Amino acid sequence: MENFKIEVDGDGIALVTFDVPGRSMNTLTGKVIAEIGALVERIKTDAAIKGVVIASGKASGFCAGADLGELGGSAGAGGEDRRSEQEKLQAAFDGGFALNRAFRALETCGKPVATALEGLALGGGLEFALATHYRVAANNPRLQLGLPEAKVGLLPGAGGTQRLPRIMGAMNAAPYLLEGKSMTAQEALAKGVVGAVVEPGQTVAAAREWVKTGDPVAPWDKKDFKLPGGGPYSPTGGQVFIMGNAMLRKQSYGNYPAQLNILKCLYEGLQVPIDAALRIETRYFLKTMQSPQARGMIRTLFLSMQELGKGASRPAGYAPYDVKKVAVLGAGMMGAGIAYVQAQAGIETVLVDVSVEAAEKGKGYARTLVEKAVKRGKLTAEKGETLLGLIHPTADYADVKGSDLVVEAVFESRELKATVTKLAEAQLAETAVMGSNTSTLPITGLAEASVRPANFIGIHFFSPVDKMGLVEIIMGKQTSEETLAKSIDYVLKIRKTPIVVNDSRGFYTSRCFGTFIQEGLEMLAEGIAPAIIDNVGRATGMPRGPLEMNDDVALDLAYKVREQTKKDLGEQYVGGPVDALITRMVVDLERFGRKNGKGFYDYPADGSAKKIWPGLKDIVAVKTPDADPALIEEIRTRLLYRQAIEAARCFEEGVLTDPRDADVGAILGWGFAPWTGGPINLIDSGGTAGVVAKRGALTAKYGSRYAPNALLREMASKGETFYGRFGAGAKAAA
Repeated sequence: MENFKIEVDGDGIALVTFDVPGRSMNTLTGKVIAEIGALVERIKTDAAIKGVVIASGKASGFCAGADLGELGGSAGAGGEDRRSEQEKLQAAFDGGFALNRAFRALETCGKPVATALEGLALGGGLEFALATHYRVAANNPRLQLGLPEAKVGLLPGAGGTQRLPRIMGAMNAAPYLLEGKSMTAQEALAKGVVGAVVEPGQTVAAAREWVKTGDPVAPWDKKDFKLPGGGPYSPTGGQVFIMGNAMLRKQSYGNYPAQLNILKCLYEGLQVPIDAALRIETRYFLKTMQSPQARGMIRTLFLSMQELGKGASRPAGYAPYDVKKVAVLGAGMMGAGIAYVQAQAGIETVLVDVSVEAAEKGKGYARTLVEKAVKRGKLTAEKGETLLGLIHPTADYADVKGSDLVVEAVFESRELKATVTKLAEAQLAETAVMGSNTSTLPITGLAEASVRPANFIGIHFFSPVDKMGLVEIIMGKQTSEETLAKSIDYVLKIRKTPIVVNDSRGFYTSRCFGTFIQEGLEMLAEGIAPAIIDNVGRATGMPRGPLEMNDDVALDLAYKVREQTKKDLGEQYVGGPVDALITRMVVDLERFGRKNGKGFYDYPADGSAKKIWPGLKDIVAVKTPDADPALIEEIRTRLLYRQAIEAARCFEEGVLTDPRDADVGAILGWGFAPWTGGPINLIDSGGTAGVVAKRGALTAKYGSRYAPNALLREMASKGETFYGRFGAGAKAAA
């Protein structure tokens, strides 16, 4: 076998080492699944084997689960298939049940089998371990045990929905299944998922000791087995499904079939013996995998993120750029966050502001985060001080000297940005990169202040920087490919996911995110009740409704950006009724949003829940106080497709060139509904022809902002998709 090595000791205990060649982490590939069957056959038939310990040959952990690259390629696979429907269904079930069949064979092999878990075991990796009779975990703070399939639109399909609740009960298992939460070694011990926790390096020995006298029969295969907490029709168990169904609807709005199907697996599977339950799970797994949501989420949240996270957008032919020292200009909330993540990555950081006191205040943000991490046991005090020691607060631009890269993070003022750019560049070597963290101002214009525009690039972070995983890299007209390569190396070093876009006002993320807020304001101006707008906005899968999101971003910022845009565009600027609304809120009423407790909502000083500002009805009359299903669906469509159409325009204008950047950037950057797989996947899954036809009705009703652009109409006429025309495969073929 390629992936498993077997050594039998004098006591007849076989140590099976799981070690997929050529990979840093074990995954359940097709070859691995096939070899598990051969492994079980060897265990059953070899009289010399009395028991088994399964361990990993990888330092990184036991197993990261199924190979989603293989799975993503098979989800929704097309092509001509002349088999009968019954034959297709049987073939699909047989393929989907293969891993369940292999694990069940291991579980019923008649000999005690234990798993030694030194590191992470996720998804199918944990399901592999659950199919053995005993598990030993290392007392390792980095160890994770979990079933994260729901996060990419899938459900655990190798026994996870059946074995985990049979171990800990449906109520305890639900968060791990529905939310994809991970557990630590100690949590797993408390819930019975592992039988022992030992020091790192001792798991195999502890597992071997158990195997010497271990029980080779799983608890659920015994006649006296009782489900912890009771089944679906018990008084306690019934509450799990009544409340769970209601809570799921409240949290997901019915957008995620995976979570609903997980509940169905639990409800149906826990009423029958394990073998029947596993067949039920496989049927729901296949149904979920074929859903548009699963296909889109696998593509974007796993495959594309993995590719971009490995530098897929990096130009070839340039040596790796080892960023050791970076200067951050501006120690406000954004600059302070950037300084912190750089120090986390071991980068010497110069934090510059108008005074040492202001710079020290910025470093204080990092100190607060470090203190929280130390308090929670995620960081030692010594490592925390080392991290803080990498941040040097200063008001002297001479300290910028020797920096490999600069991130300018001052206020959105073209004049101020020009000033600090000149001050910083005076200290930089000709090979250094000058980056701007602007969220809206065109990079080509900002580069006019640079003496080396080829080295000038946009490096757009998202707030809060320590939590947001995306960085939008913006190429100006004169930015060199080498500068792009260096910038991507920097972003990867600070453990963020880079997307690359070309210059435009608002670039990609701010521009498309702005349409979500703008459409909400348009609806408000039309007279739709603000509660309807925001409630439906959340129901689309967005993290907040457009009005409350506007409050979070700050109404006065929107006003300032608009005023700068009007100044830049002059007579080309086209206003609308929303302009007057924002001016009234900001200039006349000083309602700036959450930042001063007054926006479209009121934010009580005592911290109680926000409420829609009663005075809003005096500014904009409510003409539509109630919502029927048709209106709800129209609002959902308007909010999602307003953003998607803008993303399509970005392709036509050359702002975007890769669908992966569009979809990953949308979900990570502003929280575009993850269940769609991103705005471009949303268009592709609906078919460009269908999108053009449906948007025609919205254009007629609401205006040109919904009009499909020329590129989209051309693609519709040819039956093309964005991934087919602009994806990595198309580029490789070209």
